[in-house]
Amino acid sequence: MNHLADFSGKYAAFIWPAYGLSAIGFVWMIADTLARTRRWRKEAQRHENRDET
Repeated sequence: MNHLADFSGKYAAFIWPAYGLSAIGFVWMIADTLARTRRWRKEAQRHENRDET
């Protein structure tokens, strides 16, 4: 872990949490996009099935 601190220097206390928050943000955005896509597909399928009958 000392190598990581050497890489960031004296700002490691600010840089690594920022990386962590950014990673959490990306994971959140990907999960939200996938969930919205599933809902959109289900709704489109429901409309398609309604139109066929």
